[in-house]
Amino acid sequence: MIDINEALHIVLTHTTLFPATKLHLLESNGLVLAEEVHSPWDIPAADNSAMDGYAYFHNSVQGEFLPVCDFLPAGNVFTGTVPAGSAIKIMTGAQIPLGCDTVVPIEDVQEVTDGIKLKSTSKPGMHIRKRGEDVGSDDLVFIPGTLIRPQEIGMLASFGKTEVSVYRRPVVAIIATGDELVEPGEKLTPGKIVNCNSYCIASQVKAAGGMPIILGIARDNREATREILQNALSADVVITSGGVSVGDHDFVKEVIIEMGGEIKFWKINMKPGKPLAFGVISDKPIFALPGNPVAAMVGFELFVRPSLLTMMGHTRVNRPFVSAIATEPICNDGKRPHLMRVLVEQVSGKYYLKSTGNQGSARISSMTHGNALVLVPSETAINSGDTVNASLIDNCIYVQNGCY
Repeated sequence: MIDINEALHIVLTHTTLFPATKLHLLESNGLVLAEEVHSPWDIPAADNSAMDGYAYFHNSVQGEFLPVCDFLPAGNVFTGTVPAGSAIKIMTGAQIPLGCDTVVPIEDVQEVTDGIKLKSTSKPGMHIRKRGEDVGSDDLVFIPGTLIRPQEIGMLASFGKTEVSVYRRPVVAIIATGDELVEPGEKLTPGKIVNCNSYCIASQVKAAGGMPIILGIARDNREATREILQNALSADVVITSGGVSVGDHDFVKEVIIEMGGEIKFWKINMKPGKPLAFGVISDKPIFALPGNPVAAMVGFELFVRPSLLTMMGHTRVNRPFVSAIATEPICNDGKRPHLMRVLVEQVSGKYYLKSTGNQGSARISSMTHGNALVLVPSETAINSGDTVNASLIDNCIYVQNGCY
């Protein structure tokens, strides 16, 4: 057995960054930028009003009353010059006219016949967005490796871009193995179990940004395993579940080698997920995950997800950690490090965690009841009140009776 960090190092050593490709702006959400982006112009392009109100030249004001010379909605430009001592009614976003350096909001004036009365004092330059105060022309705004989120899409759209260069999503072929499996919706007869692994793994692939393709079930014989693996090689990555232990019908590792591949490691010093194998065929990564659902999910979290993110140009491939206080004892009496499933909650600004119960590797409920993993070393006990690092595996932290 090798340790977790060594296994991850081997995986990432055999993970290659994808070539860049051009995509429509909206299709780039969640992907990583593969180019430098400079601003083609100033943003804002000109001084403009931050409020609905009245624009005027501050030092020309004599008393409270200002005559109003015109009305300027957003999208229009006032081509003249506002006379000194006068104001122009202006809407948010409209370009500041010549002769003005200040905007007073509508709620701070009294509208009277032919003009306005100022109800409060103002300062020069108030409520004006200055040209280029957000981004200047030719500024370097984004570098390669930038994660594109909705806010980045908004900025790119403000530059007039309709497409961007990004690292593409990997296509991931997913295979389940076992004579005992039936697909969801099929009749469940004695001795059979539903193939949940493929759907769970496909969802994990999508959440990581990949494009899953479920290829079905390889029955427990060498020929069926070879045929479905051969079909899977048209994808960028192959993930199998089951058929990777030491049973008489566990053919996955053997078939990978028979197809000219190489097993880089098999068996990791961890629980759950010990019988996990990683191999390559023609430099194509193949992850052979265990058949127990929790072991497969945990194996994906630790090894497959970082590999997929690396292919897509992400620089942060690990889940975030939080320091949380244990609210109950959590013990690992075994000889292997145990990835315990826990629920992290936030109460009064502090994080607390508790076990999700029975930690059997076939108990999917140990995952559905939690949102984080805690790595407990072998023969180690975490006492109630101890602070430990928890790796968050989803985006929901429970805050007393809510979540965010």
